[in-house]
Amino acid sequence: MNRKRFLQKTAGVFLVSLPVISLIGCSNDDTANGDPDLDPDQADCLDNGANATAITSNHGHTLIVSKAGIDAGTEKSYSIQGSPGHNHRITLTAANFNTLKGQKTVRVASSRDSSHRHDVTVSCA
Repeated sequence: MNRKRFLQKTAGVFLVSLPVISLIGCSNDDTANGDPDLDPDQADCLDNGANATAITSNHGHTLIVSKAGIDAGTEKSYSIQGSPGHNHRITLTAANFNTLKGQKTVRVASSRDSSHRHDVTVSCA
Protein backbone atom coordinates (compact mmCIF):
# COMPACT_ATOMS: atom_id res chain seq x y z
CA MET A 1 0.00 0.00 0.00
CA ASN A 2 1.43 3.39 -0.95
CA ARG A 3 1.18 6.59 1.06
CA LYS A 4 -1.64 8.07 -1.04
CA ARG A 5 -3.82 4.95 -0.62
CA PHE A 6 -3.10 4.88 3.12
CA LEU A 7 -4.21 8.52 3.52
CA GLN A 8 -7.37 7.88 1.48
CA LYS A 9 -8.34 4.91 3.66
CA THR A 10 -7.58 6.82 6.86
CA ALA A 11 -9.70 9.79 5.76
CA GLY A 12 -12.52 7.43 4.76
CA VAL A 13 -12.56 5.75 8.18
CA PHE A 14 -12.60 9.16 9.88
CA LEU A 15 -15.49 10.44 7.76
CA VAL A 16 -17.54 7.29 8.35
CA SER A 17 -16.89 7.20 12.12
CA LEU A 18 -17.63 10.89 12.80
CA PRO A 19 -21.46 10.55 12.57
CA VAL A 20 -21.35 7.39 14.69
CA ILE A 21 -19.36 9.17 17.41
CA SER A 22 -21.86 12.03 17.35
CA LEU A 23 -24.82 9.67 17.79
CA ILE A 24 -23.17 7.83 20.65
CA GLY A 25 -22.38 11.09 22.43
CA CYS A 26 -25.95 12.31 22.03
CA SER A 27 -27.54 9.15 23.34
CA ASN A 28 -25.68 9.39 26.65
CA ASP A 29 -27.11 12.82 27.50
CA ASP A 30 -29.06 12.64 30.75
CA THR A 31 -29.84 16.34 31.04
CA ALA A 32 -33.35 17.73 31.15
CA ASN A 33 -35.12 21.04 31.53
CA GLY A 34 -34.33 21.58 35.21
CA ASP A 35 -32.23 24.58 36.21
CA PRO A 36 -28.70 23.25 36.90
CA ASP A 37 -27.90 26.36 38.95
CA LEU A 38 -30.91 25.96 41.26
CA ASP A 39 -29.93 25.55 44.89
CA PRO A 40 -31.70 22.32 45.98
CA ASP A 41 -32.20 23.84 49.44
CA GLN A 42 -34.27 26.64 47.85
CA ALA A 43 -36.43 24.37 45.67
CA ASP A 44 -40.07 24.15 46.74
CA CYS A 45 -42.63 22.00 44.94
CA LEU A 46 -45.54 23.65 46.74
CA ASP A 47 -44.47 27.13 45.57
CA ASN A 48 -42.84 26.39 42.20
CA GLY A 49 -44.01 22.99 40.96
CA ALA A 50 -41.47 20.47 39.67
CA ASN A 51 -39.62 19.49 36.53
CA ALA A 52 -37.38 16.78 35.16
CA THR A 53 -33.85 17.32 36.39
CA ALA A 54 -32.56 14.22 34.60
CA ILE A 55 -33.82 12.00 31.79
CA THR A 56 -31.63 9.04 30.88
CA SER A 57 -30.37 8.96 27.29
CA ASN A 58 -32.21 12.19 26.66
CA HIS A 59 -32.53 13.63 23.19
CA GLY A 60 -34.78 16.62 23.82
CA HIS A 61 -37.53 15.34 26.11
CA THR A 62 -38.81 17.70 28.83
CA LEU A 63 -41.24 17.67 31.74
CA ILE A 64 -42.88 20.41 33.79
CA VAL A 65 -45.30 19.66 36.62
CA SER A 66 -47.34 22.68 37.67
CA LYS A 67 -47.83 23.87 41.23
CA ALA A 68 -51.54 23.02 40.78
CA GLY A 69 -50.60 19.46 39.84
CA ILE A 70 -48.54 19.13 43.01
CA ASP A 71 -51.37 20.63 45.09
CA ALA A 72 -53.96 18.23 43.60
CA GLY A 73 -51.78 15.23 44.41
CA THR A 74 -53.85 12.79 42.36
CA GLU A 75 -52.38 10.32 39.88
CA LYS A 76 -51.73 11.94 36.52
CA SER A 77 -50.04 11.05 33.24
CA TYR A 78 -47.65 13.56 31.61
CA SER A 79 -46.16 13.82 28.15
CA ILE A 80 -42.40 14.31 27.99
CA GLN A 81 -42.29 14.80 24.22
CA GLY A 82 -40.27 18.03 24.05
CA SER A 83 -38.46 18.45 20.72
CA PRO A 84 -38.21 14.82 19.45
CA GLY A 85 -40.65 13.63 16.81
CA HIS A 86 -41.98 10.97 19.19
CA ASN A 87 -43.65 11.00 22.58
CA HIS A 88 -43.23 9.17 25.87
CA ARG A 89 -45.52 9.36 28.87
CA ILE A 90 -44.83 9.08 32.58
CA THR A 91 -47.32 8.63 35.37
CA LEU A 92 -46.93 10.31 38.74
CA THR A 93 -48.91 8.54 41.46
CA ALA A 94 -50.45 10.02 44.60
CA ALA A 95 -47.45 8.59 46.49
CA ASN A 96 -45.07 10.36 44.06
CA PHE A 97 -46.88 13.65 44.69
CA ASN A 98 -46.62 13.13 48.47
CA THR A 99 -42.87 12.60 48.05
CA LEU A 100 -42.60 15.81 45.99
CA LYS A 101 -44.66 17.71 48.60
CA GLY A 102 -42.01 16.58 51.10
CA GLN A 103 -39.41 18.33 48.87
CA LYS A 104 -37.87 15.03 47.80
CA THR A 105 -37.06 13.66 44.34
CA VAL A 106 -38.87 10.82 42.55
CA ARG A 107 -37.70 8.66 39.68
CA VAL A 108 -40.15 7.04 37.28
CA ALA A 109 -39.89 5.08 34.03
CA SER A 110 -41.43 6.41 30.84
CA SER A 111 -43.55 4.43 28.43
CA ARG A 112 -41.70 2.43 25.78
CA ASP A 113 -42.15 4.20 22.45
CA SER A 114 -39.97 4.22 19.32
CA SER A 115 -38.26 1.09 20.69
CA HIS A 116 -36.89 2.75 23.82
CA ARG A 117 -37.81 4.25 27.18
CA HIS A 118 -36.30 6.71 29.66
CA ASP A 119 -35.91 6.98 33.42
CA VAL A 120 -37.09 10.42 34.53
CA THR A 121 -35.95 12.14 37.72
CA VAL A 122 -38.53 14.67 38.90
CA SER A 123 -37.41 17.32 41.39
CA CYS A 124 -38.85 20.45 42.95
CA ALA A 125 -38.26 23.66 41.04
